[in-house]
Amino acid sequence: MKDHFICLLNYDHYCNKQMIDLLLSTGLQGKAVDLMAHIFTAQEIWLSRCTQKPLGNIKLWAPGNAAALPDVNDKNFKDWSNYINSLQSADFESIISYKKLSGVPFNDPLIDILSHVINHGTHHRAQVGQLLKTVNVELPATDYIHYIRTQKASILSTK
Repeated sequence: MKDHFICLLNYDHYCNKQMIDLLLSTGLQGKAVDLMAHIFTAQEIWLSRCTQKPLGNIKLWAPGNAAALPDVNDKNFKDWSNYINSLQSADFESIISYKKLSGVPFNDPLIDILSHVINHGTHHRAQVGQLLKTVNVELPATDYIHYIRTQKASILSTK
């Protein structure tokens, strides 16, 4: 289970980098940057819930800063990698108790939260991709299966 989620986390980090590079190269601002910032803020919120550490005052939909996106992507990737690598097999079935930003309490299995974090990023990157298309940007292949095939081909070519 751990290897699967580390793979998904690597995929998420890779795809985020692809979108950030396009945003920085095109200079596209506004909603596209805000969506990427939202992905990272949500990742930080979910990690604080999973680790039961206080997050402080955070806005889920704060305006984004394009120049800061690469560093935030890398930091979140490192923090999530460290967390997932610290888990034991049984931990993936553990129940995480947390409160939404509105204060409503929930209890969800960690495996569902991890799946949500990855899917949430995919959803909003697709929105960023649509905004990039409006300025005639050709999008890279970011499908998970494409990523896996590319990774396997890269490993085989180094043998």
